[in-house]
Amino acid sequence: MLVQTFLSRSCGAHRPALNVNRRTLQAHLQGTMDVMHDFLSSPDVTTEGGRSANSSTPNDDVLLDAYSTAVTRAVERVSPAVVKIDVETGGHRGSGSGFVFTPDGLVLTNSHVVHGATGMSLTFSDGRKVLAALVGEDPDTDTAVLSSNSKVLSPAVLGRSQNLKVGQLAIAVGNPYGFQFTVTTGVVSALGRSMRAASGRMMDEIIQTDAAMNPGNSGGPLLDSRGQVIGINTATIVSAQGLCFAIGIDTVKFVASELLQHGRVRRSWIGIAGQNVPIPRRLAYEYKLTIGTAILVNEVYRESPAANAGLLSGDIIVSFGNANTAGVDELHRLLTADAANKPEAVVVLRGVERKRLRIVPISKEN
Repeated sequence: MLVQTFLSRSCGAHRPALNVNRRTLQAHLQGTMDVMHDFLSSPDVTTEGGRSANSSTPNDDVLLDAYSTAVTRAVERVSPAVVKIDVETGGHRGSGSGFVFTPDGLVLTNSHVVHGATGMSLTFSDGRKVLAALVGEDPDTDTAVLSSNSKVLSPAVLGRSQNLKVGQLAIAVGNPYGFQFTVTTGVVSALGRSMRAASGRMMDEIIQTDAAMNPGNSGGPLLDSRGQVIGINTATIVSAQGLCFAIGIDTVKFVASELLQHGRVRRSWIGIAGQNVPIPRRLAYEYKLTIGTAILVNEVYRESPAANAGLLSGDIIVSFGNANTAGVDELHRLLTADAANKPEAVVVLRGVERKRLRIVPISKEN
């Protein structure tokens, strides 16, 4: 009506142009009204991309379905490899979980699950029960490798823990009852934690997750959304709202290879506790570093090789010997038994300075 009134008052000299404009405006307004009517009367339809047709927000049902699908697929991928471990120790019986990681039946679990065992057996989710033997254990990292005669067509796939990010999906799987595995989910809530092993040594690069760990789940796999193993579930702190911890799979790979070759982990030691951290870009550019992460020294033990070399809490170790140290696991691999009593150069970032120190690792037995 306002448009009609305005147009009807126009002068005659401009009448033809206004008649054209009036017809154009009326057509435009009619089209707009039709679109608004369709928009207001249409149902809230979900598109293929999981978004509402009348909203830019993803549909909750679709998001939940995607989450459930990721969890179920990951669990289906690893479940044939997850086992219950029954242990007999001096007349006492206990149990835990583990998982097969090779087709010929090698099993990874926690050292505290099998330590001191006089007899062990494995129970698979399909009901098979076989005997197991200890290949080797490392109490310092709470890791053990068992052997069995059971062939597994779909062993667990080992992923990488160095590239984990806080907030990503974490799935804890165990087999505490033998015939049926249990699953809990959460997120990676922190990285680079340290905790003390049963041997008294500080375990570095521990994964913290809020995926609840049920009784008997110690030694079971911690998975990512692709079903790859990113850690071994090792402990829970009930008084801290159920925080759970897992050994990073990169550490486990190194320990397992040592146990398979030598039956034990041969180490040298420098006396620090540390965690992986990103290197500040300015320092990486200034010193032309080829790695993006390094080791932050959280603690230097008194009278240790690190203390004697002049390392300080807060230093960032970027290389040891001739090798870069992008993470704690890489330093562990360099600290072999052969490195004991041999001077090595260690390069650290201290504030904005780069320092080169001389360190002499000692044998772990010392």
